[in-house]
Amino acid sequence: MQIAQRLYENGYITYMRTDSSALSDEALTAARRQAAELYGPEYVPQSPRVYANKAANAQEAHEAIRPAGDSFRTPAQVANHLTGDAFRLYELIWKRTIASQMGDAKGSTATIRLGAVATDGRDAEFSASGTVITFPGFLAAYEEGKDESRGDDDSDEARRLPNVAKDDSLTASDIIAIGHETSPPPRYTEASLTAELEKRGIGRPSTYASTISTIQDRGYVRKQGSALVPSWIAFSVIRLLEQHFTDYVDYEFTADMEGDLDKIANGQAVGAAWLKHFYYGEDADPGLLSIVNNLGEIDAREINSVPIAEGITLRVGKFGPYLESSIPTVDPKTGEVVESARANVPEDLAPDELTAAKAVELMETAAPEERVLGADPHTGHTVVAKNGRYGAYVTEIIPEMTEEQLANQPVEYYKNGKPKPPKKPVKAKPRTGSLFKSMSVDSVTLDEAIQLMSLPRVLGADAEGNPITVQNGRFGPYLKKGTDSRSIGSEEEIFTITLEQALEIYSQPKQRGARAAVPPLAEFGPDPVSEKNIVVKEGRFGPYITDGVTNITVPRATSLEELTREQAIELLAEKRAKGPVKRTTTARKAPAKKAAAKK
Repeated sequence: MQIAQRLYENGYITYMRTDSSALSDEALTAARRQAAELYGPEYVPQSPRVYANKAANAQEAHEAIRPAGDSFRTPAQVANHLTGDAFRLYELIWKRTIASQMGDAKGSTATIRLGAVATDGRDAEFSASGTVITFPGFLAAYEEGKDESRGDDDSDEARRLPNVAKDDSLTASDIIAIGHETSPPPRYTEASLTAELEKRGIGRPSTYASTISTIQDRGYVRKQGSALVPSWIAFSVIRLLEQHFTDYVDYEFTADMEGDLDKIANGQAVGAAWLKHFYYGEDADPGLLSIVNNLGEIDAREINSVPIAEGITLRVGKFGPYLESSIPTVDPKTGEVVESARANVPEDLAPDELTAAKAVELMETAAPEERVLGADPHTGHTVVAKNGRYGAYVTEIIPEMTEEQLANQPVEYYKNGKPKPPKKPVKAKPRTGSLFKSMSVDSVTLDEAIQLMSLPRVLGADAEGNPITVQNGRFGPYLKKGTDSRSIGSEEEIFTITLEQALEIYSQPKQRGARAAVPPLAEFGPDPVSEKNIVVKEGRFGPYITDGVTNITVPRATSLEELTREQAIELLAEKRAKGPVKRTTTARKAPAKKAAAKK
């Protein structure tokens, strides 16, 4: 859309935010004249061709997108002024406009049978069915390319055959044995999903891009190449909507609502009355309010559960999908009977790839969720090793307060002497520590766990009295003195490094050059608005796009390998349109004025 916007602003095409298929008289005359000049008068029908809109609820305030002016410039005439995607888009618009005013292609379906003699002397016969084109018509100007079809695109009608006659002699250049097998419909791409939205009358051309962007940003789909792969959270959302908001997710509802909004815009209906009916409903239609009031009755666990195999259920949790087995198993190491077990589902495993056999495999190879290491001799608390979303770690289990401890809590009183109600006891935060890369849940010992939970380790202080600590972080082990951090060689050094060694490291100048010289992750050339270079950099919260003025985080659903220049330009444009982030500040309350002294 950004490219089309620039073509429109520079006078190459007409207004592009339209879904109309109607051309003005001026455009019809120009297209017919140019088709006759380029391909011959026999390619142009006697009267202009008029097309009905395929898109439901199409808005026809503008004519169809076409080359601008009353005399169209051919792609060859603009080749020196347009390059890349801009040229290809103009060429596409020009071809479709010219082809729309040309005659139909003519041909016939046929089956060609070829007779041959095999090397062993036996007769062989080959056949092919398809269409023989006798008059190309509009195909001379434009033959529509196809996105990956959601059906069988190898049909006889779609196959083009050469124009041959009976008893023609043909030379075989090669013989290839081709197998044929059926396959399920391919995944939607952005293009095929847009076509489906248009076909069902959902949305407008100006909203298709934002709709597809939204479902990616929310994690409902992810891009794998050009395909859109659904996530498990999308299945849960669909199940929730279909079971409890049935009328509102019906395909016809959105299309009908678009029509109602058009009527309101045209003055044929009253907006307030429509909203009242939509929210409060009537006798036959309960309305949205009654559904919202019953949200508490929804079984969230059932909505987020999908049976995969016998005794194995996939559940969509707060931190992603996981498998849960209800079949009791015996731990081979301890001999204990485990009533239920869990296994994480790999992020790159598509829902259709999670078969019953794959689920069993994941359950069998899953690392134990928790392993009891023993009791801390200093606190008596049980120490366990766990596998978490961000890796393996150790932690202590803080016991609940006993009734005696609760009863012996200090009592607080109001100013009038009455006792305050007892406060809810605040549970102490357990100590935790991430496992080193050389450790695992199965191998970590109690002593190692106690050491890990003791971090950060205080080494001492420098000459000015500033404390120096050593700890493990997201980017590896490091020393810290105030706000000055220094990396150290390995995780094992955390428990062996001395104060003298730390002071020696701090006596050296901090190496900032390497970090400052890190090249950008990607470059996309100048931005059409700011005219500054667009780059992708690694930030504190992940990769982000910037032109030096405007910054926007790369959507989680978009990988850097798939990010295009057009997407980067569009994301920056959307961020500029939103304007700067408004920071809210709490106004300081003015001091109360002293009352004037009475005289």
